[in-house]
Amino acid sequence: MTLLDTALNHFAVTDAPGAFHDTADDADALVWRPADPGDNASPSGASAIAGALLLGSALAVRTARATTRGGRARGRPRRPARRPRSRFRRPLADVAEALATGPLQVAIVGESADLVSAAIAAAPGGSVILAGAPDAPGVPLLADRPLVDGNPAAYVCRGYVCDRPVTTSAELTTALSAHRCVRHAQQTGPTLQQRRTSARSEQAC
Repeated sequence: MTLLDTALNHFAVTDAPGAFHDTADDADALVWRPADPGDNASPSGASAIAGALLLGSALAVRTARATTRGGRARGRPRRPARRPRSRFRRPLADVAEALATGPLQVAIVGESADLVSAAIAAAPGGSVILAGAPDAPGVPLLADRPLVDGNPAAYVCRGYVCDRPVTTSAELTTALSAHRCVRHAQQTGPTLQQRRTSARSEQAC
C-alpha cells in the first residue's frame, strides 16, 4: 500500500482529479509531461495506477481505500473520452469493467503450474489471480482455502465469496468462462448491435 500511496502522490494530475501522468513529478524534466488517458502498446499511466488500486483493494480488503481511490480512478480525464479505435488491448476498460461488477478473484492453493496457466489464460480482464500456500500469513484471499484431498485447488471468488473449488485446469477454464458469460449478460442491452454481440458471445460461451 505504501507503493500505491507513492504512485498517487507522484503521478496524479493536480488540477484534474482522476487523471494521472505517465511520468513521475520527480523524474527528468520533459518539454511536455504526458498524461494520456488512452492505452497503446503499453498501458497509460491512468490504467496502470487504476489497475494497481483495484488489485490492492481486492487483496487488502480495505473498502475505505477502494472507495476513495476508486473515486479518483473514475474521475473524468482532461481529454475527451472518445478516441480512435486501437488495435491494442485496453487495460483501462478492463479495470472499469471489473470495478463496475466487482473484480473476479482466483485463489490457487498448493503448487500447480497448470492451474496458474489456466487462470491467466481464461480469467477476464481486471481479475485478481493469487497462488500460494493455504492460509498463508497476511494473505486474506488464501485464508480458509484448503487443499482438496491433498491436491492443489483453485477457488473462483467475487468479494471473497467463492464457488466450489476445482482441481483441474479444464474445470477452472470452464468456471472462468461461465463467469465471463454472466458478466457479459449483465451488461448486454436491448439494441440491435448489442443483441448481435450477445449472440456471438453466447456462441463463444
